[in-house]
Amino acid sequence: QVQLVESGGGLVQAGGSLRLSCAASGRTFSRYDMGWFRQAPGKEREFVAAITWTGGRTYYADSVKGRFTINRDNANNTVYLQMNSLKPEDTAAYYCAAAASSFASIKVRMGNYDYWGQGTQVTVSS
Repeated sequence: QVQLVESGGGLVQAGGSLRLSCAASGRTFSRYDMGWFRQAPGKEREFVAAITWTGGRTYYADSVKGRFTINRDNANNTVYLQMNSLKPEDTAAYYCAAAASSFASIKVRMGNYDYWGQGTQVTVSS
């Protein structure tokens, strides 16, 4: 069982930066592949970024590639999403997700994840 708590959201002007954190409970966090998703009002939840439990591989949606960076600190049971050059279209609730994995792999589909956080709101003003 893993519980996830996101933090770090807020209001920022276009071009600014935010760093989201996702703190996980449980002793086996290091064996979970992690992902970030987001959901804007009236839209479906979409994939943003993923990282394997080893931290050796990352993957990004085209819309955030080059601007967002996902990384993790297994010693502190935390995964991060550094968001730079934010745009108004990045406005959404951001969710982290965890997938139990016997071998490290990138997961981009919601159905591949076992646990979800409650989300943190990011609002980018123009």
